[in-house]
Amino acid sequence: MNVPEKLLIPSVKDNVSLEEWQTRIDLAACYRLVADFGWSDLVFTHITARVPGAEDQFLINPYGMMFDEITASSLVKIDLDGNKLDASPFPVNPAGFTIHSAIHSARHDAQCVLHVHSLNGVAVSAQRNGVLPLSQQSIFILSSLAYHDYEGVALNEEEKPRLVADLGNKSFLMLRNHGLLTIGKTIADAFVNMYLFEAACTIQVRAQAGGGELVRIPDAIIGGAQQQAKAATKSLGGMLAWPGLLRRLDRLDSSYRT
Repeated sequence: MNVPEKLLIPSVKDNVSLEEWQTRIDLAACYRLVADFGWSDLVFTHITARVPGAEDQFLINPYGMMFDEITASSLVKIDLDGNKLDASPFPVNPAGFTIHSAIHSARHDAQCVLHVHSLNGVAVSAQRNGVLPLSQQSIFILSSLAYHDYEGVALNEEEKPRLVADLGNKSFLMLRNHGLLTIGKTIADAFVNMYLFEAACTIQVRAQAGGGELVRIPDAIIGGAQQQAKAATKSLGGMLAWPGLLRRLDRLDSSYRT
């Protein structure tokens, strides 16, 4: 597959609304951050965001580009069936949108769906008990966590209703033997949720590797985690950390904005 160099990608800024352009910048930033934090699996996972003002239009990565190459202009606009809606020269992977389309269709609050195959996340997804209450990070996950059993590579349309039923109204989904998924009302929320999810899994794997007796956090504390999260973030959620994350990216490489 011949993927054009990122410097040759024509800008679409003048062809989209200001709201869509900002969403493209944030989504491209999210891809770069996933790469920067080491959660990407070459080109084989996806992050999608709903196009502002268009309920059934979404932005997704061009299939074949590494996450650290993605720019605002290279993102591809698609419909709920994964069909391209613009003249993008880049290919998309409709099969890769199976999980995302199911969630976006059922959860209209899901402006962003972020799915990764991070090593620690997959490791914990293979454990029968899943996420354990071992860390401060874990309490925020456990207060809104669902599980979905592995049914093979997500290509089967018939899996969608089972996936949606398992997710329910939760914000974190552990795909057993597969990986992690978060949703957010904003791209920032989805990213920070994934940061917490992966951190909880990493801490759990390391704690288990230590071989000592594990100390579990009481259920009563987990029950109040959502209120604690609102207090800790001043009700800003992921937006509290997002500007700083963008500054971090800009120091490294600001080409995601093009």
